[in-house]
Amino acid sequence: MKVSIIGATGYGGLELLRFLHNHKEVVEIGLFTSSEEGTVFSDKFPHLTNIYNQPLLKIDYDVLAKSDVVFASTPSGVSSTLFPPLVNLGPKLIDLSGDFRLKNLESYESWYKKKPAPKEVVEKSVYGLTEWNEAAIKKSELIANPGCYPTAVLLSILPLIKHQLIDPSFLVIDAKSGISGAGNKPSNTTHYSEANESFSIYKINEHQHIPEIEQAISMFTDTETTITFNTHLVPMTRGILATSYAQVTEGVTQQQLVDCLTSTYEKHPFVRVIQEASSIGTNRVKGSNYCDIYVKLDERTNRATIIGVIDNLVKGAAGQAIQNMNVQFGLPQQTGLQLVPYFI
Repeated sequence: MKVSIIGATGYGGLELLRFLHNHKEVVEIGLFTSSEEGTVFSDKFPHLTNIYNQPLLKIDYDVLAKSDVVFASTPSGVSSTLFPPLVNLGPKLIDLSGDFRLKNLESYESWYKKKPAPKEVVEKSVYGLTEWNEAAIKKSELIANPGCYPTAVLLSILPLIKHQLIDPSFLVIDAKSGISGAGNKPSNTTHYSEANESFSIYKINEHQHIPEIEQAISMFTDTETTITFNTHLVPMTRGILATSYAQVTEGVTQQQLVDCLTSTYEKHPFVRVIQEASSIGTNRVKGSNYCDIYVKLDERTNRATIIGVIDNLVKGAAGQAIQNMNVQFGLPQQTGLQLVPYFI
């Protein structure tokens, strides 16, 4: 396959390149940019010296149309204009931003504060939560790759909602992310001296992933709900740990919760149900496409604590995007993604 990456100089683009480099079906990778045309890629990223010495390419639709797959790893509000001219031209399109996730365009404009993509293009998009939407992904031309937070949250709570083991009417979700989730553009928030040795909350009750999570719960479990969802910045580079709190249906046991998660994901290679709390953490999935899940019932309150852990740049972005590409082309989902976690 010939693959093109728009936004190759961001963290998501670099992770796409790292995995696609080892993908047995990928024979050519084009690196495209809107602002640094002609820059030799390895000059910008010296760790790629003698690996990718090619110059960055300007965005050219004639060239992109000859690709088998085009990934857009750009900030929200960019791919909404970049992708529509490529629809129906041949390539599979996979967007890592939020531009095609929300089906309600007014909701997108309200939460993202940007002009939405054309309605007819958004309607063609398929939500790329691989483990839950594989059949639709197989037939799709345009994939809206899920957000990093929603991936960790949804994979951990959807089975329990679908099987009516928890009450979805009152979900409180507390999530933490490493700084790479903010991208590689420096800001006061992500500056080392501001973020180091500090734990902070941001976008209180206003995070743009709230409607995405609610929409996916409705889509996959036929349940309408509203959630309380808040996010925190942790002074580490990679990783997301999302903790959800929910009231358990009367009579449900710890074993039922574990069995539900285990049976749901037993045939899905990238989701692991963890049995011991001491074995779950961001460093257990770092650099990999795994999502680890742990659940614990508090019998005193009859509430469940449900934890989902991912690497935000991999399962939360580039890895899941490649997993979706594999599904689109009828390849094993693990193709090119079988790197073990870094751990240390």
